[in-house]
Amino acid sequence: MIYKTRRKSQNWAGETIGIIVLDCEYPYIPGNVANATTYDFPVRYAVAEGADNHRLIYDRDPALLEPFIQAAQKLEAEGVRAITGACGFMALFQQEIAASVSIPVFMSSLLQVPFIHQITGKRVGVISADKSNLTQEHLTKSGIAENTPLAFGGMEQNKAFTQAIFYPDGTLDDDAIREGVIEVAQQLQADHEDLGAILLECSDLPPYAHAVQAATGLPVFDFITMINYVHETLARKPYTGVM
Repeated sequence: MIYKTRRKSQNWAGETIGIIVLDCEYPYIPGNVANATTYDFPVRYAVAEGADNHRLIYDRDPALLEPFIQAAQKLEAEGVRAITGACGFMALFQQEIAASVSIPVFMSSLLQVPFIHQITGKRVGVISADKSNLTQEHLTKSGIAENTPLAFGGMEQNKAFTQAIFYPDGTLDDDAIREGVIEVAQQLQADHEDLGAILLECSDLPPYAHAVQAATGLPVFDFITMINYVHETLARKPYTGVM
């Protein structure tokens, strides 16, 4: 077999997924998008310099586009085969970042919503870091049709979550956040008899996907289901077995 270098700027190999993370500092526990041990394969990170969660979620600052593009282009130059984000609110810049590189880009977990609705035929519950700041623009830029049946829940009332993520002191109360996201999920299920699945929009919530599923019995999607799916398309392996 003859191997060939993919690009001159690539000084190592084997990372399919590049992840753009925000310029924040708090505990990234296993299961979090920003914790490399979450994955069964190597990933590569790049920071969008100066892009913190307040500027992205609360301010929707258009000036963040430039550091996002710089991070994406850096990851592409380093040899990753696809680029994702680490906050569902990055949906605002999906099209622009995708246009800035030549590899697949999937910035927001919200991109899964059309797929989820199609396979369930039911309402999709979306649990967000802050539902009051999740706008129609985020949905539209994720390819979600306006007539898609949705239900929204948010973590903005969970003090443990907001303290850890938005006003960090370097600590994270794992049990309190788990209890909070379960409560939000169960309320969504109680309010909507036609709920068919739950999507955890926030990159900090996948550590609790198992607990949400145990509490609701529903399919649970998040950033990790999306990242694993794309990775599989980029790292296909031959099948072995018997006939």
